[in-house]
Amino acid sequence: MKNVIDYYAKFDEWGRLDREPIEFTVNWHYMKKYLPRGGHVLDNGAGPGKYAMELAKLDYHVTLTDLTPNLVELAKEKASELGLSDKFSGFHVLNATSLEGISDETFDASLMLGPLYHLQVEEDRVAAARELYRVTKNDGIVFVAFQSRTRMLLTSLLFPNAWKPNDNMAAIEHFIEEGIFNHTDAGRFTGAYYFNVEDIKPFMESQGFETLDLIGSSNLGALLSQEQKQYWTDRGEKDMLIELLIRLARDPSVLGVSSHLLYIGRKLGE
Repeated sequence: MKNVIDYYAKFDEWGRLDREPIEFTVNWHYMKKYLPRGGHVLDNGAGPGKYAMELAKLDYHVTLTDLTPNLVELAKEKASELGLSDKFSGFHVLNATSLEGISDETFDASLMLGPLYHLQVEEDRVAAARELYRVTKNDGIVFVAFQSRTRMLLTSLLFPNAWKPNDNMAAIEHFIEEGIFNHTDAGRFTGAYYFNVEDIKPFMESQGFETLDLIGSSNLGALLSQEQKQYWTDRGEKDMLIELLIRLARDPSVLGVSSHLLYIGRKLGE
């Protein structure tokens, strides 16, 4: 996992969600819909804690974990700057596949908004899902992020030179089959695993979760260039665009083109 740590030690993940607000706004809308009214929440693979801070503002008790030490420190600083430190039960450097030190059935809700698409080995993805199951209370709600294989295929076809090795059909065919991508250009997006949309619900359900929803976090917004988004902003209709994308988020026909997807489920008791 060194490549993941190295990448996020340099990448501005907090800024990414500011630069791409559709993903965050749509996710947050649906999270608030399904979150319990209060309690303890895990933000697992939290990065700098963008969602964790919003949870803390709503008076949840938050535990934050991430694989990258720099991001955990940044999250701790953000909490202090925002006067939210007392809402956090801890900031931990942990791998999502092994949440050592966290007790069984601790959380009323758990987030895992990144780890699964950085785990390229099936056994590791299963281990992360099992750990999420272990630390979440029975009937607790989970929010899990996935990346779409169809969307990455489309991106590769549109911008092949920016997404090497997917700049030739042999590599693209291999990607379609395996879902694994490792950028050949130094410093670009770390290696990742992309799910077929139809495999997401069965994967999570096989790990003991009941599906409540599956949404496209960016859905059609992922297809819009900055210039095209700016058009709607200049018209004073940015909020209407966001409202449209929130409504479209649950439409199965747009899930594949969404760069990120959010699975929402409930832990079933054993």
